[in-house]
Amino acid sequence: MLAAFGRELEMSHPTFCPTSAIERSPEILAEPGSHAKYGLAPDGASAFKATTNDYDYAAPVIASIIPSATGSSWEKYQKNFADEEAEEKKITPLTDEDIQVLKTYGAAPYGAALKKVEKQIKEKQQSVDEKIGVKESDTGLAPPHLWDIAADRQRMSEDQPFQVARCTKIIEDEKGDESKKKYVIHVKQIAKFVVQLGERVSPTDIEEGMRVGVDRNKYQIMLPLPPKIDASVTMMTVEEKPDVTYGDVGGCKEQVEKLREVVEMPLLSPERFVNLGIDPPKGALLYGPPGTGKTLCARAVANRTDATFIRVIGSELVQKYVGEGARMVRELFEMARTKKACIIFFDEIDAVGGARFDDGAGGDNEVQRTMLELITQLDGFDARGNIKVMFATNRPSTLDPALMRPGRIDRKIEFSLPDLEGRANILRIHAKSMSVERDIRWELISRLCPNATGAELRSVCTEAGMFAIRARRKVATEKDFLSAVDKVIKGNLKFNSTATYMQYN
Repeated sequence: MLAAFGRELEMSHPTFCPTSAIERSPEILAEPGSHAKYGLAPDGASAFKATTNDYDYAAPVIASIIPSATGSSWEKYQKNFADEEAEEKKITPLTDEDIQVLKTYGAAPYGAALKKVEKQIKEKQQSVDEKIGVKESDTGLAPPHLWDIAADRQRMSEDQPFQVARCTKIIEDEKGDESKKKYVIHVKQIAKFVVQLGERVSPTDIEEGMRVGVDRNKYQIMLPLPPKIDASVTMMTVEEKPDVTYGDVGGCKEQVEKLREVVEMPLLSPERFVNLGIDPPKGALLYGPPGTGKTLCARAVANRTDATFIRVIGSELVQKYVGEGARMVRELFEMARTKKACIIFFDEIDAVGGARFDDGAGGDNEVQRTMLELITQLDGFDARGNIKVMFATNRPSTLDPALMRPGRIDRKIEFSLPDLEGRANILRIHAKSMSVERDIRWELISRLCPNATGAELRSVCTEAGMFAIRARRKVATEKDFLSAVDKVIKGNLKFNSTATYMQYN
């Protein structure tokens, strides 16, 4: 910038050019070292350095010529430049020790030791692979020069696959010796055989009706097999627990207590029923209008208990071919009996549990067969075991009386419409995860929602959030909830089907 200022000054005022001033000043040229100090050639000619610091030697000359124009600003610039150089000199680079300390920030106490061990293990694996000649392959197979086809064929001929059979009966020994038991097996489409156990099978591992693996040559039971269950039945098991707890179910305090007595207490405290000498209840029917929290309570039960939870939708048991629905019910209870404790939840049971009637066309015969198989599994000759069954429906009047009798369904829990306190509690639960004002009168909003279900109240909270989004606000106000009540509650009155249900009860 200063060099450009010098060139502009030379063009406009040649007499005040720094080079001209230096060349015309005998005092400056007489000073020792003046040529090198001011960038002049020994013969007195001007020789400015073609560097970025040309202003370093020109500045004193310009300041001496026009002190009023550049004196104060140049001193200020020199001072700032000196301060910056001092700051740059103060900065010291980090040492290796400082870098190691920074790397340990936020690390676990044993993180460095674990990383060191993992690195050593990886190096050992690489060294072993290099010594034995293992190389990575896209197919995962060994190199062709290591193949031994003859040995593989011999091994396949020696280790023949087992034949699948079913143990139909166990013949006890006359002296009660466990090792001398005989087993009657049935090989499908071949015959029945009386066999013994193999050397590696314990007598306690084999039960009647179990699938077993039989040696084709010796006809001995070599391996107990798990029950053959359809994949569609296995997929009904709820692997991940839902995130719904009993605290998330509002307006159903009494119903939740009744449900926990039927489902949780027999699983967590079975000694109470043993001391009294009674059988714990094994089934419960959840009925009520749509949106009152029946399925939500079932999800809370699945979260609370450690038992295997199986969720079945009634329409899944309605199959196209004859006997398929009954087979699925049978396999469903077979899979449940293999678990230590199991809860089966039939949602919309009225799809297969309707009352039996003859319409003359036979269209509902398959549905009735499925329902009869369900009744047999609930209370038949075979013990149900530690299996709890829950049913949910919106139309209890359509269920078959044989399905509703005690012993199959021991407790009927009605989920009615929530009262004023229950509606306010439901609104608080759904607004807990929302950004709302603190002074909202939930009791007032619940009074404006008479005969509203839990699902409708949740829709009110959602619509209140939508009103806040439309107004470009980050917090939902009481006015938003009042507008949502007008939109949801009053708008759904003409579609409300609660009157028919209330007439039934």
